[in-house]
Amino acid sequence: MNKSIIIWCLWLLTSTLSGQQVIDYILLGRAYSEAGKAGEAIDVLSSAIEKNPESLLFLERASAYMLNSDYSAAIKDFNAANAIEEASGEYGLARVYALKGDVATSLYHLELNLISPFKKSEKEIMLDPSFSLVENRSEWRQFWKKSWYGRDEEIVSEIEYYTSSKKIEEARVLLAELQRDYPGSEDYVYSAALLAVAAGNYTEAVRIISGPAGNRTAPGKYLKVLAEAQEASGNHAGASATFTRLIEMGSADAGVFLRRAESYRKTGEFVKASADVERYLALYPENKKAISMAGRLEMAKGDNIKALEYFSRNLKLYPNDAQCYIDRANSYFTAKSWDWAAKDYSMSLDLQPDDSDAWLNKGLSNLNLGKTSDACHDFKRAFSLGNKRAIELISRNCIR
Repeated sequence: MNKSIIIWCLWLLTSTLSGQQVIDYILLGRAYSEAGKAGEAIDVLSSAIEKNPESLLFLERASAYMLNSDYSAAIKDFNAANAIEEASGEYGLARVYALKGDVATSLYHLELNLISPFKKSEKEIMLDPSFSLVENRSEWRQFWKKSWYGRDEEIVSEIEYYTSSKKIEEARVLLAELQRDYPGSEDYVYSAALLAVAAGNYTEAVRIISGPAGNRTAPGKYLKVLAEAQEASGNHAGASATFTRLIEMGSADAGVFLRRAESYRKTGEFVKASADVERYLALYPENKKAISMAGRLEMAKGDNIKALEYFSRNLKLYPNDAQCYIDRANSYFTAKSWDWAAKDYSMSLDLQPDDSDAWLNKGLSNLNLGKTSDACHDFKRAFSLGNKRAIELISRNCIR
């Protein structure tokens, strides 16, 4: 087990369970499940339930039981969640019974979900692989002949799809319908902000969504749109504050820590950014993006030795990834370790020969090693790939 996870587990197991720590347990359990370690997920979630039997913990443990094909235990946990928070486990029960091939019981629980505050979107249900065994059954087709969603819900779902696919005009047509039939609704405001982001009107998106997102009880999806618009418009301090709100409201999405880390990096808050990345790496110790970000943050803090440790770790995990070589080469380049930089740039170019920046930096490394002929070859390759910065270097070092 990763050392960071061990430390985190010990801290969780020996502390009084708070609301945030409930989410920490869920994140840890989910990380184990995603790594194919459902047994470990069940163990840590069981420890949490002993301290604080919250519905969210039962729901997460039930999902882990499902991965272990222990459907009886999963059903018991989904029912326990229902007893604590009415209808919270109905969707899970629908999924379990579908996996058991019991379409009638699955649809019974799915209907209870669709008339509850925990209602899932049609898209989420249709894409859920748990229902693959029953989706061709006549009972399933008959069930969906009934309209379970209002027209406003259907429009919002379609706008989410079109904006995610950058189908701007199609989304605009639907937004006009939403404005006409549901003027002033929060669904309209949310959808208008989605469209503004998709169209690249980030400042407008912030203006549109800031009001509803400022509400203490605002849905997480409003905050996600706001944070995305803030990031894209260059308001990184605002984005980090919005990501903090998402975390504090109990978002069980570890990716939010990485996104907040990037915002902190852009505002120069490197210590805070590193703390977020380390928290993410405690859950996903082999995540390439997070390891790379950790290394770049150490470079920004001036600790090139630690940066090299991260970049070397990535190369051990991903030896055929050109960017991993470039990351480490950049670190060597910063430290003026020209020979090592040139070697790593060369390795990256073996994997990705059309990277003009790598050719340019390899050339600069060779130039500093006194290998002018090799450097000129590199500069010319960079120029042939469209890197205009190579022109001056060629004229200064390669034309006699």
